Amino acid sequence: MIEEAFKLDNQLCFRLYTASRLLTQAYHPLLSEYGLTYPQYLVLLVLWEKDAQPVNDIARRLFLETNTVTPLLQRMEKEGVLNRRKGENDARQMIVSLSRKGKLLRKKLSGVPFSVGNAVLCDSVTPESTPELFRMLDGIILNLSSR
Repeated sequence: MIEEAFKLDNQLCFRLYTASRLLTQAYHPLLSEYGLTYPQYLVLLVLWEKDAQPVNDIARRLFLETNTVTPLLQRMEKEGVLNRRKGENDARQMIVSLSRKGKLLRKKLSGVPFSVGNAVLCDSVTPESTPELFRMLDGIILNLSSR
């Protein structure tokens, strides 16, 4: 039985890693046309939901450390996609907001979720089963992030 536990095909982590890597690859041709990486796209998604957020909030929403997000935001600012400014009440806090270019990208990238969603659909992942899949993945994320 212990031998079965060490088989690659029996590892949940390997399946999740492979699915994540392949899913990120599916985004590449859709985003590279606009000079964006997948992590930059995630930042845009957060800001499209609610503009003008502190770096800490963006990092928390993406389950990343601030020191991981900051260089990403700096690159995006250099590319003219967003703006960063010091907080009004706390100069140590950096507020990130979309630039005009960042706001326009929302319309240009509007087909991305549908394209990737269609790429993922198969016999076991259907529009009807997606809420259950999200629920299971959210449970894994919650359990692992609370450790």
